Amino acid sequence: MKVSIVTAVLNRRSTIVETISSVQGQSYKNVEHVIQDGGSTDGTLEEVARFPADAISLESARDGGIYSAINRGIERSTGDLVGLLHSDDFFPHDKVLERIVYAFRDPAVDGVYGDLDYVFANDSSKTLRHWKAGFYSPTKLAFGWMPPHPTLYLRRGVFLRHGAYDTSFRISADYDAMLRWLANGHIRLAYIPEVLVKMRTGGESNRSLGHILRKSREDLRALRRNEVGGMGTLILKNVSKLSQFIHRERPAP
Repeated sequence: MKVSIVTAVLNRRSTIVETISSVQGQSYKNVEHVIQDGGSTDGTLEEVARFPADAISLESARDGGIYSAINRGIERSTGDLVGLLHSDDFFPHDKVLERIVYAFRDPAVDGVYGDLDYVFANDSSKTLRHWKAGFYSPTKLAFGWMPPHPTLYLRRGVFLRHGAYDTSFRISADYDAMLRWLANGHIRLAYIPEVLVKMRTGGESNRSLGHILRKSREDLRALRRNEVGGMGTLILKNVSKLSQFIHRERPAP
């Protein structure tokens, strides 16, 4: 199976090299790295140009925000499986894609996800939060459960049947999409119980109090739109994050 990894980027000169390198260092080689740049002006494109042109599918154009860029990247991709790797993120080891593809050998599986580590932006060797996702069941959605979005890989058919990201959501389009795929699309997921992505802190949703409030409003809209829950579910979703700050160092694979 061919894997398409979509990276939406805008002015991430300091991190894009590590992101690309972690893709190119994977043991699984049938990979297409689609980079969707929003018109970077800080030297990001020059850093991308350091890599062989045949290893990256790059397009640079102004867009309507990160979800617009992701949708465009998905449209340009050609893989059987599609996942995201944000421009601040990287794989923790070189076997990640190999393990994801292995899980997709089961034809009944529509999507695969795993655990996620939030690492410090200024020292990615240190973990701030460990998101142990656990196994999925539909009843968990009403209690605020969701798979860690950066670890989620889907068959292309999921996007064709159920759509990609609704750009009317500025922050929570990922949550809305996952609720749509799971609650309404009833896609079947497989869980890999290990960290699949390391994500630097400082993302869009937690940038300021205003962003946090907007995210909460958008999360509530997504819950009601997809008929999963309401304010109670939103509260449980946020409370569940507290346990992510209690983590133990785990040995490298």
